[in-house]
This record gives sequence, C-alpha cells and structure tokens, in this order.
Amino acid sequence: MNFFKTKKNYFLLFFVFLLNGCSGGITSPKGIIAIEQRNLILISFLVMLIVVIPVIFMTLFFSFKYHHTSKNSQYNPNWNNSHKIELFSWGIPIILITFLAFLSWNKTHELDPRKEIKTHFNPIKIKVVSLNWKWLFIYPKQKIISINEVVFPTNVPIKFYITSKTVMNSFFIPSLGSQIYAMPGMISKLSLISNFSGINKGISSNYSGSGFSDMKFDAFSAFNLNFFNSWIYKVKKTGKNIKNLDNSFNIFYKDFKKYFVFSDFNIIKKLLD
Repeated sequence: MNFFKTKKNYFLLFFVFLLNGCSGGITSPKGIIAIEQRNLILISFLVMLIVVIPVIFMTLFFSFKYHHTSKNSQYNPNWNNSHKIELFSWGIPIILITFLAFLSWNKTHELDPRKEIKTHFNPIKIKVVSLNWKWLFIYPKQKIISINEVVFPTNVPIKFYITSKTVMNSFFIPSLGSQIYAMPGMISKLSLISNFSGINKGISSNYSGSGFSDMKFDAFSAFNLNFFNSWIYKVKKTGKNIKNLDNSFNIFYKDFKKYFVFSDFNIIKKLLD
C-alpha cells in the first residue's frame, strides 16, 4: 500500500466532509438581506486576516531566527525601542478597527430587522408565535393559520410580527438572514425577502428546554404570486375552521392539525394577549 497515496485520499475525504458543512444556511443566501449579511461576514473575516496571517508568520519566523541554536541571529541586549515596529504594531490595527467599526455601524443601520424593504410590492404580513414545541404562522389578511410551515412569494417583502406564547425562543431562517428573539409579552418585527424560489429551513436558534429541537419549520418561497395564491386556496379548502374561542384553544395545546381557517381575527387576537 502506498502510504502517501492513502494519506492523500484521507485528506481529500476529510476536506470534502469539512466543506459539506459549509453548504446551506448563511453561506448559501437566498435573499438580498442574507446576501448583504454574508458579504459583511466575509469582508470582516478577510480584513482580520490582514493581522492574523502576519502574526502567525512572524511568530514562526522569530522562533526560528532567534532560536539559541541559530548562529546568524544578532545578539543586541541593549535594544529597547523601534518607532517603525511601534508604527506597524499600533497603526495597522487602529486603521483596521476603524474601518470595521465604520462598516459595522453602516451595515447595522442598513440591515435593521425593523426596516421595511422597499419594492413595488406591498409586504405580506405574517404573525409568528412560538409554542411548545412548534411554530404558528398567522396570516391576518388571508385569514389562515399554518403550523411549522410558512409560504411567501419570491421577490415580495415579508413582514414578520414575532412573539411567544410560552418561553423565549429565537426565530431564524438562515438562508434569508436576521435571527430575532420571540419573547412572551413582546412583539418583534422582522423584514425579510426571498429572491430565489425553493425550500428554506427554519429553526429556533435559542435553546429553550426539552423538545426545542422539534421547533423546525419549512419556509417555502413560491415561484410567483399565483403559486402563493394556490397555497392559500389549498389551506382554506383543507384547513379546520375555527368558529369560537374554545375551538381555537386547541391550536395551542391539543390539535396538531397543520392548517386552520378563521373568519374573526379577534378570536385569535384574544389568545395572543
């Protein structure tokens, strides 16, 4: 057996598995918000490498050059200062930190989760409620409710109103960007948009107790408004009709049916208060 060939194959196999973890999520953005956040992470990472790589190189270089066995190193016990070294060791980090601070300040305001995304489409408003242990999506205008499934059309901004009926969780669709906390007694606003059709994975990125790992949902980005309207029609046709407060109470604690339809939003609103 060729040792070097086997070693090379193991290295390639390890590299494939290592890169496999980089697929999906924030490294494969599907919307302009996620793309901007991905770019911000990459730019910050590359800028920090300007410091990290020379430090690693100099650590190895000085260790080798000034090792006690090295005969070429110059012994200079009275040396105690260098303006050139001070200039590089303080000047470059200050410039980089200033640049990163300026970049982060601008992007933080530009990508504010509460900031509306301006397109020629009106945003679709969806109320999100975290429960034990599932996600509830309420479409007030369409008068439907879905569990662990949210659907929206491509290139149309979505405005989420996020809260919790139980413990604190964190609403996160990695490929669309911007995680935000779901807390009882508080409504958090989140604006997102999907520019590519397909299925995006949604999770709770905040540990909230036993069973939290089941808090996963599918976020479908429909190809266009017609597909979205078809899904609305399917939900209205197959969903369980909520007629009164006692009946809707089953959504939270007993009934695990996927789709619901309601005619009076005040019934749902009373449950969320």
